[in-house]
Amino acid sequence: MSAALQLPILWAGAAPAPQLGLLASAADRIRHEQPQASPAPEPEPEPEPEPGPTYAFYRKHTQNLLRRYLYASMQVGRSPNLLSESVGRGWVSSRRVRTFEDALIFVLDVERCLEKLTSLDRQIISRVILQEYTHLEAAAILGVSVRSIGVKLPQAIDRLTESLVESDLLVL
Repeated sequence: MSAALQLPILWAGAAPAPQLGLLASAADRIRHEQPQASPAPEPEPEPEPEPGPTYAFYRKHTQNLLRRYLYASMQVGRSPNLLSESVGRGWVSSRRVRTFEDALIFVLDVERCLEKLTSLDRQIISRVILQEYTHLEAAAILGVSVRSIGVKLPQAIDRLTESLVESDLLVL
């Protein structure tokens, strides 16, 4: 004999089934009691707006790009400039970094995308992704709850991914 719980075969057997005939006849009575007006043409249903693109799948790609940004910024002699203002101006480039100029352009382009984020988003990304703090340590440093870090980090990465896609730095 099995120790599993025996469930009844009919789960919905206790609830009475609605009588569709009564509902249909009541709806017909209501229609006949209302004064007959000229039938107005039914408006066409508006098409539902298409959902916007979701960037959750590309979070790892964005994190890898940020680590590449950290490496490239150190190569060109700049510390990653997440918490202050960027110097200079870059051009958008999705090609591989091969020379010093390419690395500098890449660093400046990523910094321009990072500037579009809020200060808290930049700090969270800096602490968790670049400096590799745990969520608990980052929460203690930033003075927010661990849950805030857990909720705001993916949102910040998604906003950064959107900015990187618009700048052609990240090709989907």
